[in-house]
Amino acid sequence: MQNLIDPAILFFAFGLLAGAARSNLEIPPQIARFLSLYLLMALGLKGGFALAASGLTSEVATSLACAVALAFIVPACGYLLLRRYLPGFDAAAIAATYGSVSAVTFITTIQYLESNGVAYGGHMAAAMALMESPAIIMAVLFANALRQRAQPVLAVGGGAAALGGPNESFSLRKVLHESFTDGAQLLLLGAMLVGLITGEAGKHAMQPFSGDLFKGMLAFFLLDMGLLAARNLRELKDVPRWLMLYALAGPLCHASLALLLAHAAGLGAGNTTLLMVLAGSASYIAVPAVLRYAIPEARPSLYLGMSLGITFPFNILLGIPLYAGVAERLAGS
Repeated sequence: MQNLIDPAILFFAFGLLAGAARSNLEIPPQIARFLSLYLLMALGLKGGFALAASGLTSEVATSLACAVALAFIVPACGYLLLRRYLPGFDAAAIAATYGSVSAVTFITTIQYLESNGVAYGGHMAAAMALMESPAIIMAVLFANALRQRAQPVLAVGGGAAALGGPNESFSLRKVLHESFTDGAQLLLLGAMLVGLITGEAGKHAMQPFSGDLFKGMLAFFLLDMGLLAARNLRELKDVPRWLMLYALAGPLCHASLALLLAHAAGLGAGNTTLLMVLAGSASYIAVPAVLRYAIPEARPSLYLGMSLGITFPFNILLGIPLYAGVAERLAGS
């Protein structure tokens, strides 16, 4: 209940209601883009300032190692499970969506932890950046393997082979390039580096920008996300009932796996919560945009409808306090 009466969360709920009522309320795309860039820049600065204060510790290395492990385990397990019940391309796309992360869910969790006085490491912003790309790359490899089985690979010229289609090698190169040079991800890492270099002096200088304005900007952005999520509910008509269940049960299983890894690694409650949120979230911006190009055979109504229509609202309204409560209870036991 404490999470639900937070102003930022209430604006998200208001956006859901306004969107469901088919209101003409909307945030212009350029402003929404600016808000997302602001939040990533502020988050990177916060992480850099915190990392400058704490230094590179064993917990930092352990947290990042857990994040990288989850970035490969979650999409691999998701694909192996979904491949039994769905066409391969749909299984790969959904596995990539749920194997990647939601920056907005992560940022909202940061605000939740700060509001409740729970300590966390600034390096977790780097963990989020590390978990963005592996799922996309794995999904493209899965899709290319499916295409190879559907159409035999023919030798060309001196023996070079296509990856299952005339444009697949180019497709993979482009996906790899976009995964590692994505502007939002680079902004996050760049801001984190600036915060790490400038330290306490930079934190004091940037306090109005990265501190005082943060919650208001987050509330404004969550209002837009609520509107977007409500309007995306129409996509759910094409999603089978059991996949709707997966959109809730899958993130809970992924978060539970993160909890086990964090507990085994001895992470604190704050970092455990953030690792659970990263594992339990699903991408609805970066990954779907790449999948439309890289795996056009997959149905966007499935992976986008599930991530934005079900998983994102669940995590924002209920998942974050649930993960935080479990992490704090386990850390205190």
